[in-house]
Amino acid sequence: MYALKNKVQLIGNLGNAPEIKTLENNKKIAKFSLATNETYRNHLGEKVQETQWHNLVAFGKIAELCEQFLTKGSEVAIEGKLNHREYTDSNGVKRYLTEVQVNELLILDKKVTIEQV
Repeated sequence: MYALKNKVQLIGNLGNAPEIKTLENNKKIAKFSLATNETYRNHLGEKVQETQWHNLVAFGKIAELCEQFLTKGSEVAIEGKLNHREYTDSNGVKRYLTEVQVNELLILDKKVTIEQV
């Protein structure tokens, strides 16, 4: 159970193509948003679809895979952990950000074949 203390699993679609940056040590970082959808029936029996947006970040080899294979709308399954951080923006305002650091990535798009990976 120790490994389950901070674990996130999501399946969804990318809102945009990943933003890729190369760090000083030549390692890559990918930042992207993922939409997950949940469908349920409300108290009136009407079908409701609720979308949640998640900020994701990937490093190293996973970031390279993101750069090579993911585009806007790509369907993926990810596993990672939640990170919460704060920073000060250019106007001096303190901001807070929660993101998922991706440890594992499974591309669910049918257009990406095993030979490509």
